[in-house]
Order: sequence, then C-alpha cells, then structure tokens
Amino acid sequence: MASGQDRLRFGLRIPSYAPPGLSYQDSRELIDYCRRIDDLPYEDIWVIDHLLVSKGVYGVSWLDSLATLSAAAAVTERVGLGTAALVLPLRHPVTLAKEIASLHQLSGGRFRFGVAVGWDPDEFAAVGVPLKQRGTRTDEALELIRLLLTEEAVTFKGRYWQTEELTIYPRVPDPPPVWIAGGTLTHAPDTPDKPFIASGVLARILKAEGWMARSSGSDPGDVANDWRVVQDHLTSAGRDPATLTFAATQFLHVTEEADRERAHSLQMPHFLEIMGAHRTTEDLQASYLTGTIDDMLTTIQSLHEAGLQYLILTPLVKDPDQLDLITRHIVEPLR
Repeated sequence: MASGQDRLRFGLRIPSYAPPGLSYQDSRELIDYCRRIDDLPYEDIWVIDHLLVSKGVYGVSWLDSLATLSAAAAVTERVGLGTAALVLPLRHPVTLAKEIASLHQLSGGRFRFGVAVGWDPDEFAAVGVPLKQRGTRTDEALELIRLLLTEEAVTFKGRYWQTEELTIYPRVPDPPPVWIAGGTLTHAPDTPDKPFIASGVLARILKAEGWMARSSGSDPGDVANDWRVVQDHLTSAGRDPATLTFAATQFLHVTEEADRERAHSLQMPHFLEIMGAHRTTEDLQASYLTGTIDDMLTTIQSLHEAGLQYLILTPLVKDPDQLDLITRHIVEPLR
C-alpha cells in the first residue's frame, strides 16, 4: 500500500451504457450503483460523454453525461462528479455554462469539468459543427465558459460566439476544476486522431488543473511517453509539472482466474459488447486492462512508477459483484 504523496488515487467511471432495450429498471440499478460508490474508496464518479454510438472505437452509446451526474449527485454526498470527458465542441458554451453552474451548485461544489475535443464525424455532422473546427471551438468555448462561471456582465467577441454583458447564475464561489483529455492514439485506426499528443491538447493542458490520458486506442507505453511530453511542455512554459494532476482512464473486467488465456476468454465477450466487434482481440488487449489480476496490477504499477497519480477505472458491466472484485483486487492493493 502506498502512502503520502506516492499514493495512487482512484476514480470510477460508471457503466452508464445506453444499449437498445435499456429499461427503466436498468437505469434505477445504475442510480443504486452510484449510491454504493459513495461508501467505497473512490474519490470521484465519472461519466463518458457521446451523443451517438461512436463506431470508430465503441459499439454502444451512453446516457447523457450531465443528466446522469445530476442523478448521481442526488444519491451521493462525498464523491466528486466528473465528465471523462465531455465533448465540448458539440455544445453551446452559454447553455453549458448554465448547466455546469447548476450541477456544481446542486452537488455542493463536487463537479469536475473533464473536456475533450471529440473525433466522431457523425456526431459533429448531427449538430452541424465542422469536425475541422473541433480544436478552435473547444478553446473558445473553454475561454467563454471560464468567464461566465466567474464574472458578471461578460462581453465576449469570439470567432464562433459573442456575448454582450451576459451574466449567468447561480454564481458558485469555487468554479469546477478543468481536466483536459487527449493523447496519442495507436490502436484505433478508424478515428482521425494521430499517433502523438497534439499541440492543441498540450496548450489546453497548460491552462488546466488536470490531464486525462486516453485509454481507448492507446497503450501504457503511449501514456508514459505522452506524460514526458506534457512535463517538457509545462516546464518550457514556466509551469511546474507538479501542479498538474496526471490521470488516466482504463476499461477493465476483473476475473479471479489465474490462467491468462482463460482470463482473456472470460473478458473478451464483455469488451466486444462495449467496444464493438470491429475491434480485434489484439487491439483490445493492447489498449485496456486485461488478463489476470497480477497482469493488471503490473500494468497499473508501471504507469504509477512513470508518474501516474490518479486512475479512473471503467467497469464493462454494471454488476455489483464486479465492482466488489475491482475494489478488492485492484484498488485496495494499490492505495
């Protein structure tokens, strides 16, 4: 067990999947699941945000992220509530600022604003936003949202949005921290992202409280290398890397099977259900936590030794027994 500054911290990205045939009872069970997390050793509840089934990486869709966090806020008191990560350029920043301020207020200041630029052409086409504008729209929206959450009578003249003496209430005393998601992509060829961390992502990280390395399409070596690039970028810009939280997200399904091949055989059906049958077994095993418990612990420990401070785990199923296995075999030994 680690201690002090070396302790690895954990969040849980809840399985808020929205497959065809999702029942009201399924959703009620998800709320009960969130209530259970409040008593477990996780700092925050996180949610994935996608408007559609993002077929380049996944095979499912998700419940709306902010609506889900609002429901989670009502049944929890301790844990933070974050987006990991919200696809910002698909939203109007004024409307989003109002939603964020309301959720942060209703939850007692527990919202964490995780942001991504997105990549799915179908999602951008659905809301009439050009995919090529995703980075510039994200930067402008972040700037405007920060102003609306902290200032009165905001006048803003941007490329995409303009406001004149606009004030958003409620005004919270402590605006939510911003965590930027992004990084190298090497195992998802159906997306437009690149096998390196983009300069735009580095610029956003410089202004943020945290960075979330990606799991879908990246392997642990990618994440460790990206962290070195991030540290160099912050240092060259005059910021101490120690002031940034280095986080990562990961999907997993824990089995107590000690044989690696047997463990993979038990895990892969769950991965294929969530990630889609277009992903190969080799791709999935390279991108996510798979294999035996020892295999998973070794992978996580290697990332921790590379500097990882906070790991957001994402169960593939909503089964409470799986949550118990993750907590007992992965989280407790590494805390």
